[in-house]
Amino acid sequence: MTSILRADIPLKANFQAEGDRLFVQSVGRAMQVLSAFHLADGPLSLTEVAARAGIDRSAAQRLIHTLLTLGYIRRSWDDRGYLPGLRLLDHTLDLLRLDPVIQKATPVLLELRKTIHERVDFSLFDQTRLIYALRMQSKRETFYATLVGHSVPTYCTAGGRAVLSALSDDAARDVIMQTNLKAYTTKTQTDPDAIIELVGQARKDGYAVVVDEFVQGEVAIGVAVTRRDGMPLGAIHVAGSLSEWTPEGFVSQAAPLATVAARNIIGSL
Repeated sequence: MTSILRADIPLKANFQAEGDRLFVQSVGRAMQVLSAFHLADGPLSLTEVAARAGIDRSAAQRLIHTLLTLGYIRRSWDDRGYLPGLRLLDHTLDLLRLDPVIQKATPVLLELRKTIHERVDFSLFDQTRLIYALRMQSKRETFYATLVGHSVPTYCTAGGRAVLSALSDDAARDVIMQTNLKAYTTKTQTDPDAIIELVGQARKDGYAVVVDEFVQGEVAIGVAVTRRDGMPLGAIHVAGSLSEWTPEGFVSQAAPLATVAARNIIGSL
């Protein structure tokens, strides 16, 4: 399974000392506790939550008790640790239903999925990563590939390079240089200059193409969705299997459809 990128846990011990008088430190620490689950692969003990959140065990105990009472944390089924609580899904729903870009993108992507019969996703731009907000899967997908909130890097994915192509070269390079440029496959491009060149090609074509760079055996098309002023908001991703498509055949089929879909979303914003 390809690694899931998550936001860093906000480990700041004393925000008020940094001059932010409006910041409520107790709320910040509560978010640190919830963020402790980002890279967990199962329930966490009190000690593990405290260590991951960067707070002492006593503070973690009080915060966990509060969040447990409110339903934002729950005990695991075997009562040996803690898991995120169901109430967090209420906030996920709020984000998805109230975000104007997702509202406009949803019917367009549903139509695109009917036309292309391959995996179609919509992601939101978060600097060094894209966060999937809509996922419409094909017949080959795994459990993790269906989850909203899964995120991928900008530098080696089709949607990411499409988003970078909506920025200036300097701004795109700044995002790339903030990223851990790891190789996900043997074909992942990790040289910043080469990535900038590929971003430039995407800017010229109006879409980005990635073959075998992030997921082995996959070809993907990415098209940026931008504001009216051209600043990127997110991207449409369309992906197919190299066992069924040649890269050239997939591009000729998917790129025009994805490009029209992106224009329709932008035009409706």
